[in-house]
Amino acid sequence: MRVLVIGNGGREHALAWKLAQGERVSQVFVAPGNGGTARDERLETVPIGMTDVKALADFAVEQKITLTVVGPEAALAAGVVDEFRSRGLRIFGPTKAAAQLESSKAFAKDFMKRHGIPTAAYETFSDAAVAHAYVDGRGAPIVIKADGLAAGKGVVVAMTLAEAHEAITWILEDNKLGVTHNEGGARVVIEDFLEGEEASFIVVCDGKQVVSLATSQDHKRLLDGDVGPNTGGMGAYSPAPVVTPNVHAKVMHEIIQPTIAGMAKDGLPFTGFLYAGLMIDEHGQPRTVEFNTRMGDPETQPIMMRLKSDLFELMMHATDGTLDQVELQWDRRVALGVVLAAEGYPLNPRKGDAITGLPDDEEEAMVFHAGTAMQDGKLVTSGGRVLCVTALGESVRLAAQRAYELCPSIQFAGRQYRSDIGHRAIKR
Repeated sequence: MRVLVIGNGGREHALAWKLAQGERVSQVFVAPGNGGTARDERLETVPIGMTDVKALADFAVEQKITLTVVGPEAALAAGVVDEFRSRGLRIFGPTKAAAQLESSKAFAKDFMKRHGIPTAAYETFSDAAVAHAYVDGRGAPIVIKADGLAAGKGVVVAMTLAEAHEAITWILEDNKLGVTHNEGGARVVIEDFLEGEEASFIVVCDGKQVVSLATSQDHKRLLDGDVGPNTGGMGAYSPAPVVTPNVHAKVMHEIIQPTIAGMAKDGLPFTGFLYAGLMIDEHGQPRTVEFNTRMGDPETQPIMMRLKSDLFELMMHATDGTLDQVELQWDRRVALGVVLAAEGYPLNPRKGDAITGLPDDEEEAMVFHAGTAMQDGKLVTSGGRVLCVTALGESVRLAAQRAYELCPSIQFAGRQYRSDIGHRAIKR
């Protein structure tokens, strides 16, 4: 069986790495891939842009691809699933309309309100003056979200009114966050700040049924102690101790199942990875911070390290509508990943710096590539989050220790990373 993975980040490297281990898989292509997928002899990079949906579908036909797995939100928002399905090609992911759960924060919030899914109170604005006035009346802390896609950087958790006003200006007037605005122009969702601990809850959906993946928790802030600007994620670990069996049951009953049922009721049956970003309060009550319609990054890397089941077979069941036949097996150990980011990340990451000192891949420790590229035979930085150093351990502390042992040898100019990934779980 031949498989195509669409995307060029750490998530796609991890998905391709895991798919290549499938018993029935003979070849895995990654389009467009990155420096890490180019270096892996089991993977083959394909120079097709991830939003060039027609060229991707042509490639799948020419190469007789059995299964295509979509990694990034941009490809989903471009309608890659719709194009593949119109040609009778097997692809795992939601349609462009269903992917609005991520591509439009306003759509997602309205959907949750309509279907009674627990989330923060909110309002949506396109007029900056009205948005500024709303924030003044509501106070801080408060959360400002761009309505469109922004590569994980379109959310500002404003702890002061000044930060909130700055975020509104950035999104509605300056577009400093690089938002791909939806039809109708720039909009901002402003919602109440939720207290609690965050967790990532990701499930595989076939339109009606779901199978939950291992829980995880990522670290969004750039700096130690969860301070500094929001990023796409500076590290993650799995499982997340905050998601107890009781919380897990509540999430499935109050959030995941009503979402799948609600999407079907609205005529948008959801297939693909559904990611619920949760805030869990001190009483163990989960509320939905956001939906993503793909795997999280960097959560994918530790989750794939722990998955013992065949990912290809899981994807085949998901595209056949037979997820009720699946029971996943997990490594009982903890997996933890530390992101090494470029200088200037998240707003102005520097590119083109040479990367040296990469350790050899091991069964219990992998360096997944995200913002890397091969240039004249050398590996260089090509994005904000460059690498994710991921390791297994008997505890969060031991997994962190192993991952951090590997970080110092990996060098590139301006390298930055947090030294406290997993700190919440270690304190428990």
